[in-house]
Amino acid sequence: MIMKIAVVCANGKAGKLITKEAVDRDFDVTAIVRGENKSSASGTITKNILDLKAEDLAGFDVVVDAFGAWTEDELPLHSTTLNILCDALSGTETRLLVVGGAGSLYVNPEYTACVSDGPDFPDMFKPLAAAMARALSELRGRNDVKWTYISPAGDFQAEGERSGQYILGGEELTLNERGESVISYADYAIAMVDEIEKGDHIRQRISVVRK
Repeated sequence: MIMKIAVVCANGKAGKLITKEAVDRDFDVTAIVRGENKSSASGTITKNILDLKAEDLAGFDVVVDAFGAWTEDELPLHSTTLNILCDALSGTETRLLVVGGAGSLYVNPEYTACVSDGPDFPDMFKPLAAAMARALSELRGRNDVKWTYISPAGDFQAEGERSGQYILGGEELTLNERGESVISYADYAIAMVDEIEKGDHIRQRISVVRK
């Protein structure tokens, strides 16, 4: 059986690369977009994420949430949209994989301090990190959904090269052997589709960094 995947917000930078990676591995990929499908997905559902219902997502093995909001007035949508997707998938076998943020990764073994708490974390990104951390916290309470939250490294490079290698981490910020926390969108897409294939981390947050 060919796995059926829906990528929500497939026209975004992360969504496009995740879609391409999945298509290149011969999965049946449907783009869920507000307008024209600009990704490589063969199927299209034209609908705003705020209007998605259970029937829209029925029949998919995996739904990828690649939603992003950056302006201050839109930041609450991280929680709103994730709750909409969770409600639509509640009680089903469909897995939900979420493109997450790095600000909520822990930097101590006690899990009491996060990346965004650090003195070097840019003030301009703190509202975004807080909004995404709140959405993750709410997601952790959803025992009715088979979710996986994937945080990128601290330096998430939209135009970075595709090295084809990454290190899989957990809840804590992971550095590579050069002491870096960096990953390209392309390598993140590889990690995302690897997790789609394996399904090893149900109701867990994992993280990825370039090897």
